[in-house]
Amino acid sequence: MRIFFSIILVCIVLNIGYAQESSLLTSLEDSLPKAEKVNGIFRSTRVINSHSVEMLAKGSLDFRIMHRFGFVSDGVKQLFGLDAATMRMSFDYGISDNIMVGIGRSTFRKELDAFVKTRVLHQTKGKNAMPFSLLFAVGYVIHTEESFSVMKPSFADRSAYYLQVIAGRKFNSRFSLQLNPVVLHTMMPQDSTTSSTIFAIGCGARYSISKRVAITLDYLPVLNGLSENNTDPLSVGFDISTGGHTFQLHFSNTIGMNERAFISQTTGDFFKGDIRFGFNLSRIFQLRKSKN
Repeated sequence: MRIFFSIILVCIVLNIGYAQESSLLTSLEDSLPKAEKVNGIFRSTRVINSHSVEMLAKGSLDFRIMHRFGFVSDGVKQLFGLDAATMRMSFDYGISDNIMVGIGRSTFRKELDAFVKTRVLHQTKGKNAMPFSLLFAVGYVIHTEESFSVMKPSFADRSAYYLQVIAGRKFNSRFSLQLNPVVLHTMMPQDSTTSSTIFAIGCGARYSISKRVAITLDYLPVLNGLSENNTDPLSVGFDISTGGHTFQLHFSNTIGMNERAFISQTTGDFFKGDIRFGFNLSRIFQLRKSKN
């Protein structure tokens, strides 16, 4: 019997000691700095044309207008390209802090587009820091312009789809970089020499020169399947933040503003002077307040 009570006493003492040790470890863990999310990797959900690693907050609506003009090299007769313009208007919505959707309509080929973007990793700093953010975007594009060919394209023939992986990191308060490889599949390319499936390795960069102004770069080298008339899309510009607005002023060789258009149908060579002036205007409305 004494042995039995002795065993019980030893177990109680060991349990108390373990509980005290666990409590001490918990207190030490609580005292350590916790991982903190890194925000503002880019100033907008688009670098210029391409998706960025930024997401809309839950309940936020982004009304966006994108304009591209003609070539600056067209000179005074075309007011340096300002006489010719294409436009995309879109609405993006944050379903949650990690999922957003969007729809848009472009005057170029009268295209409609839609996408879903989700974040699976969020860059953090501090304890157990995550060094980068990782997102996936999938999208659909369909052109609705009238066809004058004998064989009228079907609904499926007018369609294109894309899948994009976006990995980005904010290195410091001024500089951010992302890689955004993408695969685009067009059911019936407009140019017979263009491949139905195109791969591109995109990259985007941001360098802040003040609290409200940043220089941005958006470049998508295409790896295969472009016709001789098409080139890689390249855009350089400035982001200007003013409260709920973000202005993006830039120079680009792209005329289209959805993934099918600017990946597979960019015709101007940026380095040969085929440059267009353009701007994006984004206005964010908070439709639902976050509970956090």
